[in-house]
Amino acid sequence: MRAILVSTLFTFFTSVKCANFAFEEEQLTDADIGDFKAIAFGDASATYPLEDGPDCREYPGSDDWPLEEEWLRLNSSLGGALIQGVPPAAACYDGPYKDAAKCTFLLRNASSSRFYINDPVTVLTEWPEGDTCHTTLQPEPGENCTQGAFPAYVINATTVRQIQIGVNFARNRNLRLVIKNTGHDFIGRAVGFGSLSIWTHYLKDFQYLPRYQIGEYRGRAARVGAGIESWEMFAHMNKYNITTLVAGGYTVGAFGGWMAGGGHSALASKYGLGADQPLSIQVVTADGRFVTADPDQNTDLFYALRGGGGSTYGVVTSAVIKAHPYTSILATPLAFFTGGVNVSVKPGDNEKFWKGFDLYHEFGKKLVDNGGTACYVSRMPGNDSYSFTTDIELPDVSPEYLSKFIQPLIDGLKVIGLNTTVRQPSPASNWVAGPRAGLGDRPGNTRFGSRLLPRANFDDPDLFKATQQALRETVEAGYSFHGIHLKPTEEVAGYPGNNAVNPAFRKAIMHADLFDNSPLQGLSPTAFKATHARLASAMDKWRAVSPGAGAYMNECDLEEPHWQQAFFGSNYDRLLRIKRRRDPWGVFYAPKTVGSEDWVVLTEDDMPTQNGPLCRANSVEAWRGYKKAR
Repeated sequence: MRAILVSTLFTFFTSVKCANFAFEEEQLTDADIGDFKAIAFGDASATYPLEDGPDCREYPGSDDWPLEEEWLRLNSSLGGALIQGVPPAAACYDGPYKDAAKCTFLLRNASSSRFYINDPVTVLTEWPEGDTCHTTLQPEPGENCTQGAFPAYVINATTVRQIQIGVNFARNRNLRLVIKNTGHDFIGRAVGFGSLSIWTHYLKDFQYLPRYQIGEYRGRAARVGAGIESWEMFAHMNKYNITTLVAGGYTVGAFGGWMAGGGHSALASKYGLGADQPLSIQVVTADGRFVTADPDQNTDLFYALRGGGGSTYGVVTSAVIKAHPYTSILATPLAFFTGGVNVSVKPGDNEKFWKGFDLYHEFGKKLVDNGGTACYVSRMPGNDSYSFTTDIELPDVSPEYLSKFIQPLIDGLKVIGLNTTVRQPSPASNWVAGPRAGLGDRPGNTRFGSRLLPRANFDDPDLFKATQQALRETVEAGYSFHGIHLKPTEEVAGYPGNNAVNPAFRKAIMHADLFDNSPLQGLSPTAFKATHARLASAMDKWRAVSPGAGAYMNECDLEEPHWQQAFFGSNYDRLLRIKRRRDPWGVFYAPKTVGSEDWVVLTEDDMPTQNGPLCRANSVEAWRGYKKAR
């Protein structure tokens, strides 16, 4: 009888991991390659040392940039999927792409559409591209639109075969390669001067797996395409009565860079991070091969692809992720402030504000210990006043429970004498696909820094006092402070574990961002650098009270000091070995990712953008040749 039971259970949990999506079954073959050697597969064993290659990646105008005939042949091999990269705002300037109606649409109506999310070259932060083509109805005299770091060409990938061709062509023709999904890119990892871009945006297949087995895992799962946006997953969750981790009800790609870099959400304290969810990952590697990485095969890639950063080890096409029981999230919005519109600040009110700030951070420990999260903003809106707004979130609780849970905090704020507003618990607004889900994203142009603040900073009285003072001083300096309470420990992350997530995440109970809202468009290089110097000085106060901690690589300062430690911690050396073994050509480059120190982007006035040739860091001749050519 027991043997029959065991057999039945084995059948019940039989893995279906062998079945790829249909778009993954279409793969590159030797017959496809034929005599077009530019798309042939690579052989890592026959690769010359990285430093022996050409000084720089090719770019339009360089000696070995592919001729038009070769681009046409590439497009034919891709089945017509090659797109010329045209900046959207080119419609606003004199030239072949001028289109007054489109320009007007971009300025007035794009915020109610999906234009930018569905655009092949747009990223949602402008300055890393070089800010070379911004939208305007009336360009200034002499102002024009240039290509900048927008990709020269884009492959609209809808099959694995197309991705393999793109990777092989970039490697064999010495081109800069970038990977773009939705364009939620704050520091320039999805743009690059003269680059070929692989656009994974339309890989949106989904399959529910009610019985899945791999390694020690037995349970429900889902196979997800790399292009699915976070908001799109809620329809699948509702249909199958499951919960999967995504960024929330936003257009962030749930299974691209968000997952690869860590990926926090409203359920981080209950189920861990996005990088803790994959059970198996399908990926095209730097040699152009399509492989599976899971607990049983290509385990080095399986480790690196879960938290070791995006655009570094390969192009992910799909993943099998854990499907948790359906989990609801209730939130209570809470706010307190001093002063107001046309209301002056009373003596002593600001000190009351900071006492409330301290009390809230004490409460944060209780919140994350109970599986909750919170997302809040503290800023100085003007008139020497301060405002604080937060959503306090708990999973799988009743409204009565949440109200009772936060009552001590409310009572404490009232004792302080703060003007506090509290709303009744309701479904968390960031954990639902609302009526405008998927709409309205448009490029911004700000910089910020981040810090993963450890539990110790809130447990030790002296360290807590120093931390609060550092946070206060940065807000008083005019920056906006955005804090997220979360506790994504290895315990809540669960199986399969052993991934490359920044160890600082495991010790943190707060992911803190500091936003500089200074307008950056049109700034001179000197003014741009001065603005960042002030932000860096403010961030140094956070770093000083959290030595050895880290920062979230997906939401960070591109010029983070000691970035290898800050973004990857003790994992960096292992990740670098994997990078150099799997990608000895350096095909995959993105700023401040593993191995990126081997490369330098040569820009005008040493600006920290991607608007310049990508060259080997040890190539003195590259610097000399570029400067002379300019």
